[in-house]
Amino acid sequence: MIRTYQRIQRRRAAGEIEGGFTLIELLIVIVVLGILAAIVVFALGGVTGKSTAAACQSDAKTVGIGVSALMAENPTVTGTGQLNAGTVAGDTSTVGNWEWALTSTGVLNSKTLVISGNPFLQSWPNSSSYTISVSDGSSAFDFATLGSTAIGSTPAPFGDVMVTGAGTGALMYDATVNPIEACNYAVLGKA
Repeated sequence: MIRTYQRIQRRRAAGEIEGGFTLIELLIVIVVLGILAAIVVFALGGVTGKSTAAACQSDAKTVGIGVSALMAENPTVTGTGQLNAGTVAGDTSTVGNWEWALTSTGVLNSKTLVISGNPFLQSWPNSSSYTISVSDGSSAFDFATLGSTAIGSTPAPFGDVMVTGAGTGALMYDATVNPIEACNYAVLGKA
């Protein structure tokens, strides 16, 4: 065994064997890489929630612009009675009032109210983190008042864009005036 050790020492001194890393050096490198990885994970932890809130804000603004355009081009639309659910062309399934009115073309209901300029939206926003809806102005539902925990039970005005988070017992927020705060509360639970 001593002869083997001496032979290895001679070969190392002659440059025939390259020196490797010791176990301690390898462990130190692994620990440093672990610390750096932990820092990156914690720094990027809130990014996914913020990106979901940003997507919600964009969707709420888009639906709000679509509602405004529909109401501006069709001033006789003053209630959801005129937004009866219709059918998608080539499909027998019915879809919701506002969703159908904003994404479809042609005759809106049996009263032959033709919505000009359709479709106002190419598709309805769809997310597992939040839901975008439009108030019909008559249904009494609970919605949160931004900046507080108070809940109002009076209906939101007709055509207001509403955002609801995906969590259990999630509150609905009116995103017409301030979609940024509404989405931050709905998705992140804070402003």
